Amino acid sequence: MDQFDRKILTALSRNGRLSMTALAEQVGLSKTPVQNRVKQLEKQGFIRGYRAVIDREKLGEGHIAFVQVTLSDTRSAALDAFNRAVFDIREIEQCHMIAASFDYLLKIRTRDIASYRRVLGEHISALPHVAQTSTFVAMETVKDL
Repeated sequence: MDQFDRKILTALSRNGRLSMTALAEQVGLSKTPVQNRVKQLEKQGFIRGYRAVIDREKLGEGHIAFVQVTLSDTRSAALDAFNRAVFDIREIEQCHMIAASFDYLLKIRTRDIASYRRVLGEHISALPHVAQTSTFVAMETVKDL
């Protein structure tokens, strides 16, 4: 990984639809070496994929809440059960295991606070081994890459 690879990763993380010609211009190499580097970065797993950035507000999913989750059991089997179960809840956009006084931090997207309350009560609280949750509602998104 050198400075050109890092420049390629930065440029593609900002705009994954860049043409190889435009990418080459941005990083200061010709097209063929950039194509080879991108293929290598993909092969090595530095680039895991490409996706469209969706305006979730326009889809009616503008309400964001962060939920701290504390589990009643943190042995491997309990963690595995929780980890598998979060994939079944569409509204959970992100799930991170945290080294803190709680076990997980979830990012939840819903239409509004009433929808969030339903997801919390019917789905998140029902996840395996959930003992406690604390909710933090985002008032404004300042930076979201």
